[in-house]
Amino acid sequence: MGEKFPTPTLLIVIFFILSRLISTIGYSLRDDPESIRLASSDYGHILRENPAAVLYPTSIDEISSLIKFSNLISTPFSIAARGHGHSTMGQAMAPNGVVVDMMSLKNHLPSHASGIIVNTFNLSVNNNNYYADVGGGQLWIDVLHATLEHGLAPVAWTDYLYLTVGGTLSNAGISGSAFRFGPQISNVYEMDVVTGQGDFVTCSPQNNSDLFFGVLGGLGQFGIITRARIALEPAPKRVKWVRMLYNDFSAYARDQERLISVNGRKQSNALDYLEGSLLINQGSPNNWRSSFFPQSTYSRIISLVTKHGIIYSLEVAKYYDQHTETAVDKELELLLKGLSFLPGFVFEKDVAYVEFLNRVKSGEEKLQSQGQWDVPHPWLNLFVPKSRISDFDAGVLKGIVLKRNITTAPVLLYPMNRTKWDDRMSAVVPKEEVFYTVGFLHSSGFDEWEALEEQNKEILKFCASVGIEIKQYLPYYETQQGWMNHFGSKWKTFQKRKALFDPKKILSPGQRIFNK
Repeated sequence: MGEKFPTPTLLIVIFFILSRLISTIGYSLRDDPESIRLASSDYGHILRENPAAVLYPTSIDEISSLIKFSNLISTPFSIAARGHGHSTMGQAMAPNGVVVDMMSLKNHLPSHASGIIVNTFNLSVNNNNYYADVGGGQLWIDVLHATLEHGLAPVAWTDYLYLTVGGTLSNAGISGSAFRFGPQISNVYEMDVVTGQGDFVTCSPQNNSDLFFGVLGGLGQFGIITRARIALEPAPKRVKWVRMLYNDFSAYARDQERLISVNGRKQSNALDYLEGSLLINQGSPNNWRSSFFPQSTYSRIISLVTKHGIIYSLEVAKYYDQHTETAVDKELELLLKGLSFLPGFVFEKDVAYVEFLNRVKSGEEKLQSQGQWDVPHPWLNLFVPKSRISDFDAGVLKGIVLKRNITTAPVLLYPMNRTKWDDRMSAVVPKEEVFYTVGFLHSSGFDEWEALEEQNKEILKFCASVGIEIKQYLPYYETQQGWMNHFGSKWKTFQKRKALFDPKKILSPGQRIFNK
């Protein structure tokens, strides 16, 4: 059993091992063709890796038993937790191993001996701080609706809500609220984690802190999140939502940086949300992420894009309720006073809070109806230091992107504040106080994604050649040296935590950090 087998033989051996495990975890372990097919791909539709089996857990104990069993045998099999499958490069896959379908826990009552609730929301108040205990397999959209029943909502969001809690916390969880409230990982008080040795551990900044900080942004390398205690706040009712257009990148960046400088959590005059995006010569000014611009303005906006090549869209939002509605317009007016957007190109909406947060869903439904959702998504997400963002604009956006002229998908570009991130966590960001997130959210036909992937590689090569010290968000590297460069000064700590919590390198092989 300790012998190293070639892949086909190893697959057979794993099946033999798993057949013994069935007596422990019953019929929740499956190897039928449909289960294998669903777990062998992801939102990216670029890589495909077949697991040997898929675990549909009915309890946290089953996850723990599976991991412990793998640790006991001489040739451990790999295990990957899968949420909604929204990774793009196979990060939640387990070639010849076992994929754990975390969303299965939503359908079962809690059964862990400690009585931890994994499928409902335990709302509490502690020192005037609201929080909810949320299962790692819960979707954020479900968290939203459940907490709204109590007049509360999470503090930090992602743009797309049909992602699992454990999935986003394993990366960071970012959106336009991050400049003020930080990423989602900065808004967690406590977690339950099943480690790479199968141990069930409750961790927080005060207890088992090394595991707590390691798991947040840890790409699934140290444990599987089964519960997170997340920060809540009183939920607003409505949103003032504004977009402004720019043709001058310097003015666009300067205005964004000015707006995010007002970022105190308790500052009533601060924005609640700020993002930016590019309008490139791609037809309609709207895209699948948002249908914001009125159709009556299309011709004016398209003419602007045709004239300048790239138009920069600054998007901000201010939340309000019945107590603040009389002041919100004045506060927004003062915040936007003196900005350098193009006259006549300011657009405003007033929408319900839930409609704003769930704004991407309608675009998804439209693409699904057209058969354009389950297609390749060669995404590239970067963090760029503020000091080099103008160089990035000139060399990448006005250089590579415009010259190749193949980008038709949304391109995001907006700043964040580093002080809102906790450097003890595994997530990596640039060293400068202000940095930009840039997201190329490509989608393509199955025969066309290679050209977009080549553009991604050219962008990375350009940044390296001119010394722009980017960091990838939702990172993907093919070599360990690439990962070492990515983590930089955090690499030794990351290695140490791997040896401590997953010494046999069982978890999340699809990240390709410690596994070939």
